[in-house]
Amino acid sequence: MRDNPLKTKLARGETVFGTFVFEFASPGMARIAKSAGCEYIIFDMEHSGWGFETVKDQIQFARGAGIVPLVNPPGDDFNLITRSLDLGAKGILVPVVETKAQAEAIVRATRYPPHGRRGSAFGVAHDDYIIGDARETMKAANKSVLVMIKIETKKGVQNVDEIMAVPGIDVAFVGHTDLSVSLQRPLEFEHPEFVKARDAVVAACRRHGKIAGNLVGNPTWGKTWIRRGFRMIAYMGDIWLMQAALQAGIEAMRPAVPKAKRGR
Repeated sequence: MRDNPLKTKLARGETVFGTFVFEFASPGMARIAKSAGCEYIIFDMEHSGWGFETVKDQIQFARGAGIVPLVNPPGDDFNLITRSLDLGAKGILVPVVETKAQAEAIVRATRYPPHGRRGSAFGVAHDDYIIGDARETMKAANKSVLVMIKIETKKGVQNVDEIMAVPGIDVAFVGHTDLSVSLQRPLEFEHPEFVKARDAVVAACRRHGKIAGNLVGNPTWGKTWIRRGFRMIAYMGDIWLMQAALQAGIEAMRPAVPKAKRGR
C-alpha cells in the first residue's frame, strides 16, 4: 500500500498545490499537471458528468505519473466514497457537509473495520493489484487516506467547529461560490459576511489541528488566502486554465490586425 505524501507534507506544516480536472480526460493530463508543479489532482465527478470508468483511468494515469489522485464525488453516499478509494484515489473531497453526524459517517466510510465500515477488497486497484497481508494493508490504508469535506453553506459554517473536531476529518475545503450563494452574496468574495464565514473555517481548523483548503482563480487571490491560513491550494481547473490562456493569447494579437479599409 502506497503512502500519501500530501498527508506527510501537511502534517509538517507545509502548503501543497494542485488543480481540478473536470473536462479533459487525457492520458497525459496527470503528467502535464505534474510537470507544471502540481502535487495533486482533484478529479471532479460532482459537476463534470464523469462516471467511475473515466475516473478510474485518470486515477491510474496519476498514480503512474507520481501525482496524488483525489476524487470529488457527487455526494456523500457510502458507495460513492468507497468506490473512489477502491479505484485508487488517495483521498476524497465530499461536497455539502453541514453536520457532525454527516462528517462522522464520511470518516466511517473511509476506514476499514474496526474503525469504520469500508468494504474489503484486496489485490485490486487501490493496493496496486498486490495481495499482501490484509491487516497491514488495512492499517496502511486507514493511515494514508486524506478526508476532505466542503464547507459551502451557511449551515456548514455554523457547525464547522464541531465538524472539524471529528477525528479523521483532515481538511475543510471552502466551496467559495456555493458559500457566497448560500450567504445570499453571490460571488461577493470581499463582502464582510463572506470574509467572516471564510475566516471562521480557518479558525476551526486551527483549533482542531486541521487544514484549510480552497480553489483559487488567480495568484493574487491565492496569496491572500494563503496569508489567511489556507494550506491546501487548488489553482483553477483544466477548463478555466485553457480558456484563460487561449483568450489572453487571442486578445494580445488583436491589435496587430490591420483595420479594414472603407470602400469608396
